[in-house]
Amino acid sequence: VAVTYCPLCNAAIVFDTRVDGVTHDFGVSGRLRKSDMIMYDRQTESWWQQFNGDALTGVHAGKKLKKVPSRIESFEKFAARFPDGEVLVPNNERQRQYGRNPYRSYDAENGRPFLYFGDLPDDISPMARVIIAEGFEEKAYAMSLIAEKGVLRDGDLELSWSAGQNSALDSGTITEGRDVGNIVVQQVGADGSKVDIVYDVTFAFVYKAFIEDGSIVQ
Repeated sequence: VAVTYCPLCNAAIVFDTRVDGVTHDFGVSGRLRKSDMIMYDRQTESWWQQFNGDALTGVHAGKKLKKVPSRIESFEKFAARFPDGEVLVPNNERQRQYGRNPYRSYDAENGRPFLYFGDLPDDISPMARVIIAEGFEEKAYAMSLIAEKGVLRDGDLELSWSAGQNSALDSGTITEGRDVGNIVVQQVGADGSKVDIVYDVTFAFVYKAFIEDGSIVQ
C-alpha cells in the first residue's frame, strides 16, 4: 500500500500500489493539479492524481489505483484499538519534523486555497472540511454537521464524529492545533453489521473541483 497525504487539499488516502498485478512505489512529483498533489510511480514515471488515483500521463494513463479503507484518527484512538500496533517513523529522526506544520492557519474558515484557480462552492467556506465516501460521491457531508449530530445515517451509510484530533494545518505546532475531531465512515448491512469503507476528509473547494455536479449536505 501507499499512504498519501496532500496538505493543500487535506486529502489522506491509502492506495493499493499494484497496477496490472505489478507492485509500484510512488513519490511526489512536486507538481499540482487543482491544488492537489501529483504523484509519480518510480517504475514507469507515470503521473497520478492523488485525490482520486487517476493516472494522468505516461504508460499507465487512463488507469486508476484502487483505494484501501483506512481511518483518519488520533494516535490515542489508534493505540486504544490496537494496543500492540506499530508506528512507522523515519530511521533518521532528523529527516522529518512531523510535529511541525509549515502551512500555519491554512485551514482557517476565511482562508483561500493555494494555487487553485477554479470555481469555489457558493454556500460554504472553501476551506470547510467535508467527508466524501467512495461509492457515494454524489454527496459530501460537512464535518460541522457530523460534529453537531455525533452520528449521521443516510441510507446504509453511517458517519460518526468524536472529539480528540488536532488539525494538522492550524498551528505551527500540530499538538497545539484546534480540535477538528475524528471521523469514521461505515456501511451498515441489513443485519446491522458495520464495515469500514473508503472515505476522505478534504476541503469543500476540492470536492467542487473534482466532483462538479455533487452537492454538500450541511
